[in-house]
Amino acid sequence: MPQPVIVERQVSAPADRVFRFFTDAGLWVQWQGVDAEIDLKPGGTFRVNVTGDGYASGRFVEIVENRKVVFTWGWEAPESPVPPGSSTVAIELLPSPDGTLIRLTHTDLPDDSVEVHHRGWENYVGRLASVSDGIEPGPDPFATAGRS
Repeated sequence: MPQPVIVERQVSAPADRVFRFFTDAGLWVQWQGVDAEIDLKPGGTFRVNVTGDGYASGRFVEIVENRKVVFTWGWEAPESPVPPGSSTVAIELLPSPDGTLIRLTHTDLPDDSVEVHHRGWENYVGRLASVSDGIEPGPDPFATAGRS
């Protein structure tokens, strides 16, 4: 079984500010994607056109306001080795002396998909950290390069 992808970023913003970026599509696309459908409730839809060339989608599994968001994840492309619902992403917002530690853990990925998802999440958790701290993250390098 492959190791999970784990990406962490420290932000000065409190957890409630970071959590806002999961609450609706307009806020979500500030850090990830060009289009999104977000129904933040257990069983609710998660669907994001991450780079402009296709959607990642799944369902919300667990929501703990200002603390944790868990959703299933996969790509809608028919040839994807990670189809919708086949893996799980958990994002924890952990209080720290300097603000909030954002910890993303992506599990159940096939071996050959771990590295590409690790690179992607490094980018997107970094962008989430920026917008949480009120910094414009600039153009998404993956959006211009296609899905990585």
